[in-house]
Amino acid sequence: MIAYLSGVVREIREHSAVIVAGGVGYEVQCPSSTLGKLTAGETAELNTRFVVREDAQLLFGFHDADSVRIFDLLTSVSGVGPKLALALLSAMPVSALAAGLLGGDVKLLSSVSGVGKKTAERLVLELQGKVPEHLAAPAAGAGGVKAARVTTTAGRDAVDALLALGFREAQVRATVAELLAAEPDLNADQLIRRSLGRLR
Repeated sequence: MIAYLSGVVREIREHSAVIVAGGVGYEVQCPSSTLGKLTAGETAELNTRFVVREDAQLLFGFHDADSVRIFDLLTSVSGVGPKLALALLSAMPVSALAAGLLGGDVKLLSSVSGVGKKTAERLVLELQGKVPEHLAAPAAGAGGVKAARVTTTAGRDAVDALLALGFREAQVRATVAELLAAEPDLNADQLIRRSLGRLR
């Protein structure tokens, strides 16, 4: 098991990064949140999971322990492979994903590309009691899990504008909700500009 990797980032690709460690270049599949923190030519330290299949050997990397915890939980569910787990982690922040699982938000989960309604329902059924509540805290705020939803007029306007630009609904809603949780008074223009800085 390769649990940790430290090396220089040689290349950043659409869904992965090439990291050189000990003279060997490792291709590491990463969620968008991790890729956004990597810079070519700089040292990266990633928590990793090594997955061996009949047709491939894949290395997955994460910049924080919470992402690894959610990844492990997601892949423990029957029918959910590492790439689908990575798609969920790429679509929204860990806190929003954890809040969706805890709150049974099937609509949020099934809005992610590749996740059907039955898969979303199975994720909720199997993980609702297993996801640590503290993982949802950043997005949940004082109002609990429901605070991860976009409820302000400015938030809804920002979501509509970002969806019109072609971004995925789950990623847009989670990003806007997280920004509002931190700064509830942001107007639509501020939300759009800040969201664009986070969305890939």
